[in-house]
Amino acid sequence: MEVIGRILRAEHLADARIRQVLRRYGLDRGGFDLLATLRRSGPPCQLTPTALYRELVLTSGAVTHRVDALARAGLVERVPDPDDRRGTLVALTQRGREVADETMAAHMGCEAELAAALSEQDQSVLAALLRKLLIGMETGATKEEAQ
Repeated sequence: MEVIGRILRAEHLADARIRQVLRRYGLDRGGFDLLATLRRSGPPCQLTPTALYRELVLTSGAVTHRVDALARAGLVERVPDPDDRRGTLVALTQRGREVADETMAAHMGCEAELAAALSEQDQSVLAALLRKLLIGMETGATKEEAQ
């Protein structure tokens, strides 16, 4: 209970702070994830809807909903796919690139502030332990198998 309870409490507190940062840019976590995914894809910052839902691990309907909201905000646009006459790509607009860059920087700053109570060495140790915990949870490994 001590470990999982603290992880859940940390997630709750971090989520609240991250949402607060994203709200400054008119985004929720889902919109931010989509913008960041497009931005990380590199120039020209565009992907097919299929690539987006695979990358974000979402349904095609969820991606459509997010794209529609971001398009209404002028942050993304649908453009014809030059490699597929019937296809479309989701592309960042110039404003979308600016918002993505600003938001990503603010998000990283927020994460750094959240972890600031730990030294870099403590952060590395915690990250390694959490990785080990997650691998065990994801694979169903027992304590002996994880070591």
